[in-house]
Amino acid sequence: MNTEFIEALEQIQQDKGISKEILIEAIEAALISSYKRNFGSSHNVRVEIHRETGEVHVYGQKQVVTEVEDENTEISIEEAKIINTKFQSGDIFEREVTPRDFGRIAAQTAKQVVVQRIREAERGVVFDEYANRESDIISGSVARIARGTVYINLGKAEAMLASSEQMPVESYNPGDRIKTYIVEVKQTTKGPQILVSRTHPGLIKRLFELEVPEIHDGVVEIKSISREAGYRTKIAVDTNDPNVDPVGACVGQKGVRVQAIVNELKGEKIDIIRYSEDPVDYITSSLSPAKVTEAKVDEGSKSAKVVVPDYQLSLAIGKEGQNARLAAKLTGWKIDIKSESQVEDASEVKEESVFSPETDKNEVLSIDE
Repeated sequence: MNTEFIEALEQIQQDKGISKEILIEAIEAALISSYKRNFGSSHNVRVEIHRETGEVHVYGQKQVVTEVEDENTEISIEEAKIINTKFQSGDIFEREVTPRDFGRIAAQTAKQVVVQRIREAERGVVFDEYANRESDIISGSVARIARGTVYINLGKAEAMLASSEQMPVESYNPGDRIKTYIVEVKQTTKGPQILVSRTHPGLIKRLFELEVPEIHDGVVEIKSISREAGYRTKIAVDTNDPNVDPVGACVGQKGVRVQAIVNELKGEKIDIIRYSEDPVDYITSSLSPAKVTEAKVDEGSKSAKVVVPDYQLSLAIGKEGQNARLAAKLTGWKIDIKSESQVEDASEVKEESVFSPETDKNEVLSIDE
């Protein structure tokens, strides 16, 4: 190695931000292993790279002792004093043992170490960048699909969209541009692993933040989200500004804001309701688009009995109970829905008309997320 090698390390330090000294120390450590592997040395050695010229020197090391037990690692104090009278017992005696063709081995080893360190540094930069973006939206293009997992090209890295995080109504093809929600970023031996989702309710929250300036600016607050990805989402919003209609802000003029989100979600229905501290108002609104005749709540059991017109019962419950189930998840209340005629004849009340907020992970987004 020569001065050009040192200049190259200085350029790497400038371009990649990797300390020249750290690189040299890493190369020196790697060269010790290379020396022992190639020259079968059993004694201790130290490798030194000149910081200006790039010259490489290998020094055999032995400990100065009064009585030698291992000639490979020890030297007697009498023999050491022949070289330098200042040696004392316990000192380290060094003698240069640089092989004639060690320069070639050193150059190969140095290249491997530098490439590895650059790769590690770049992985570290990518990890830090995406780790700071957990719980955020990111755009990319579908690179490939393998065993049900969609791999998304983000430019500097690749994200993994597992089959469990894919919307059931969507299909993915190489080249498709999609937005996903970063669930987790892990550091692995192969670099950062970025796990993303299309089903997480956080995706809804971030999409609304992108489309609705009032949410981004904090004027309108998302209080809760419940979602069955690909089919329907309910979102409760509120504001402290009396001059702002939080629902209207989210819908946008002629529905343009919410429609942009619906389009991104491939037609997923979105119900936007006004949050209320009054549980009766909140539960009544949560069952939208159904109209509620009467609602009674039990604070102790956090349950509610809701009455709807006969013709609104199927709408309130929704297909396979979806509307009522999402309302229960959104509000956190157990909801018992009855039609007016069922109230008159309690014997006709069915168990399936009772909906609980119990839910699986990733279906509800609380106000703290």
